Amino acid sequence: MPAFDSLKDHSREGKVFFSRASIAFVIVLLMMVLLLSRLYYLQVVQHDHLTALSDDNRVQLKPVGPTRGLIYDRNGILLADNRPSYSVTLLKEEVKDVEATLAELQKLIPVTERELKSFRKRLKQRRRPYETVPLRFRLTDEEIASIAVNYQRLPGVQVEADLIRYYPYGASLVHALGYVGRINEKELKRVDPKNYSATHYIGKLGIERFYEDLLHGEVGYQKVETNARGRVMRVLERTDPVPGKDIVLHLDIRLQQAAEQLVSERRAAVVAIDPNNGGIMALVSNPGYDPNMFVTGISSKDYKALRESPDLPLFNRALRGQYPPGSTIKPMVAMGVIDSGVISPSHTVNDPGFYTLTRGGRRYRDWKRGGHGKVGLDMAIYQSCDVWFYDVANRTGVDIMSDYLGKFGFGQVTSLDLPEALPGILPSREWKKRTGRGSWYPGDSLNLSIGQGWMLATPLQLATASAVTANRGVWKQPRMLKGVISREESDVSGYSEDSVVDISGLEGTGAVLPNIKLNNDEYWQTIIDAMIDVVHGPRGTARKIGEGIDFQIAGKTGTAQVVGIKQDEVYDAEKLDERHRDHALFIAFAPADKPEIAVAVIVENGGGGSTTAAPVARKVIDAFNALKAEDIALQQEAL
Repeated sequence: MPAFDSLKDHSREGKVFFSRASIAFVIVLLMMVLLLSRLYYLQVVQHDHLTALSDDNRVQLKPVGPTRGLIYDRNGILLADNRPSYSVTLLKEEVKDVEATLAELQKLIPVTERELKSFRKRLKQRRRPYETVPLRFRLTDEEIASIAVNYQRLPGVQVEADLIRYYPYGASLVHALGYVGRINEKELKRVDPKNYSATHYIGKLGIERFYEDLLHGEVGYQKVETNARGRVMRVLERTDPVPGKDIVLHLDIRLQQAAEQLVSERRAAVVAIDPNNGGIMALVSNPGYDPNMFVTGISSKDYKALRESPDLPLFNRALRGQYPPGSTIKPMVAMGVIDSGVISPSHTVNDPGFYTLTRGGRRYRDWKRGGHGKVGLDMAIYQSCDVWFYDVANRTGVDIMSDYLGKFGFGQVTSLDLPEALPGILPSREWKKRTGRGSWYPGDSLNLSIGQGWMLATPLQLATASAVTANRGVWKQPRMLKGVISREESDVSGYSEDSVVDISGLEGTGAVLPNIKLNNDEYWQTIIDAMIDVVHGPRGTARKIGEGIDFQIAGKTGTAQVVGIKQDEVYDAEKLDERHRDHALFIAFAPADKPEIAVAVIVENGGGGSTTAAPVARKVIDAFNALKAEDIALQQEAL
């Protein structure tokens, strides 16, 4: 050992150790300088920038959707409400594995294949940053609790509260109100994306769609603090949204339901208008469907059942049903032929039961076999004599008839706020050529004079023409909206007549027609007297509905062929399939001297207008009068 120790060079070892320690010290010193430099850069130089980034991760600006406006009927009865609903949503930015998360959720709550399919479709659509995507709506309390206790293993999953549309009267009003549904990508492109940044629903049909701008409101915003999982911890700042306007309709739900009940077993439409202001008090299309099924998404099975039903519940007969108007247009045709001066009001014809344009030519039959004998204008209307109209149509020609029918609103949309309404067809020489049907023939004029042939009209158009006749040519544009509820900020709910603000200057979708100016104003009373005889005359086609009332109804029956009948055949409803039988129509207004209601009724395949449609109209008018008396009694009681 001593010999070994004597060989060591302690001086050299000391120098090596010192050099190594010096190098290590320099390296450590350099690292400390670099670390302090980086710390200074981050804490001082980049302080503002990093603070902003931190706040972006911790604090988010989230849009707050406005509450959709409510819809009331004319008496303040709520027709469209908002109800709270809870849904489970996923925030894609916080979900690492969407399919795995979906699998976990399916263990906690039931999720159908349709819901999964809809969710994946919504997930692929263009979304706003940090916008949640709903998976399931209308969660139960148990389902909410089951998700809540498992939040720690479901990052990005949230239970959100929302207000969704609810229609308390279901199918009764769907064809009048329309409905709202989930907003899609196409709809987002036609609205203000900022104002709809927190909106999940939009008006799809009817009033809900037409008055979307009024009902929607304005979006609000709030700054929220979130945790690492993206869940809101607290609200730092908030700008409240502006709720949508509450609107009031002319519709009377009590009259609507009464009319609906009258045609509950039939494919039919009923439209009732107040001639004094054009307000639509009832708009029934039967059968209907429950709009609540469409709000959060209808199942494929339910939609298929509606779409494939032979009764066409999705079809709005009142607005889009285009039917041959039959004899209901005879008062308007008669007005045109006498006011034009081609024939006089005293013009008569001999009715043997048919009419021919040439001796031995085709017979245009009257509805009454054997005919009516000598017929004048009054009898032509109250007995609905076809031959009188064939004769005057041949003398007058299509141009005058088409012109006067157009003045009553046929062949065009005239309603203010019913965008789904169709114009029907008002034939003319130009129309026939334009549509490639060739030249106009005298036989076409004969068919037009009795509301057959090419002409088609909707129940809304028939009710409108009835209202214009009731007003003796004064036009009141048909409309659903009565006004918008104006209330102070402190008054957050409720309805009163004084709070309704009229929006008479609102721009609509239909044509605004001028009042009808006749060459002789006395002809209004001439035509109306004949329509009164339809109901109250001893030989009127609808005389049965005129019994037992102390006021007068002016009306006109109509029967429209669905299938053609050969020259030598006799119409026999019993031999025809039910869907091939004639349509029954009736128009009316009452009281005849001071009209308060104009009605149009069509019952598909109902047969004669006098036996099927006229009794419905009488009961609608009775219901209107009963409700009016009830309202007056309540007002007097309140005083």
